[in-house]
Amino acid sequence: MAMPSFPSDDLLRIHSFVSTEPGPRLIVLGGVHGDETCGTMGIERLRAELDGGALRLARGELTLVPVANPLARRLLRREGERNLNRSFRPSEAPADHEARLTNLLCPLLARHEVLLDLHSFQSAGEAFSMIGPRDNAGTLEPFARAFEEGQLALHIGTPRVVEGWLDIYAAGLAQRAGGQPADEAALAFGWGTNEYMRSQGGYGVTLECGQHTDPAAPAVAHAAIHSALRLLGMVDAPAPAAPQQPALLRLVSVTDRTHEDDQFVREWATFDAVAQGEAIGVRADGSVLRAERDGFLVFPNTEALPDTEWFYFAVASDRSL
Repeated sequence: MAMPSFPSDDLLRIHSFVSTEPGPRLIVLGGVHGDETCGTMGIERLRAELDGGALRLARGELTLVPVANPLARRLLRREGERNLNRSFRPSEAPADHEARLTNLLCPLLARHEVLLDLHSFQSAGEAFSMIGPRDNAGTLEPFARAFEEGQLALHIGTPRVVEGWLDIYAAGLAQRAGGQPADEAALAFGWGTNEYMRSQGGYGVTLECGQHTDPAAPAVAHAAIHSALRLLGMVDAPAPAAPQQPALLRLVSVTDRTHEDDQFVREWATFDAVAQGEAIGVRADGSVLRAERDGFLVFPNTEALPDTEWFYFAVASDRSL
């Protein structure tokens, strides 16, 4: 399917389908990052099915945003002026392009109950879902809809589900600050679409559909929207059968690339297993970076800029969906 053109970097194209029968309110985002095109293609395919009558919304409200960051998409890069999936909350005086988009998207998310945010990643690897915290009353990310969120991730059907994003983001900030806890403003930078959705009483899943150029990724995105609609009872079709429990992983650390000469010892893929003591990369000064324990690499990024995330490290989680 051809990618849509956009007459303006500041114009969001939003498609709403509202049934006369009440039901859940689902919003699906694609193109939060401009070089991640699979979500857009999956959304456009589903929209064509709705417009052509091959699919009928039986109840509830469905909102589709094929490209959440038109500037980044026109440039075919991750960001326009900055990462749209950071500092994702309204601002009274938006200072950049992404802040202006955020002010448009936040009210849209706030009037929905469920978010499916479609992404892809730079390294090789299989599709996976990312979920938020377990139910808690803490200060970092209080939440009370973990079961529903877990069910959505489960029924999307990826072989792996990853938890722990905001926890590890906070830990990464503290690490960069020499062990000092991050303040509220710094933590807010870690907020993305899902964190905002949870703050408004809803829940959301990020689906990483595969590597950016994987030809199968658009079909993963398209199938996930169908699964969400069926699970939520928004279409007249049986709810998808619950698959076997996926492998559940928990992010436990993030490692920054500190110099442009930092290099991986080999080409890593997301979810490559590493053993304690195994070499992962070599710093510019020749020191070898080794795994502190058995685990898995997530988002190894050969294109990371200095002082940005080089890779994440995950271990098996004891959580069940």
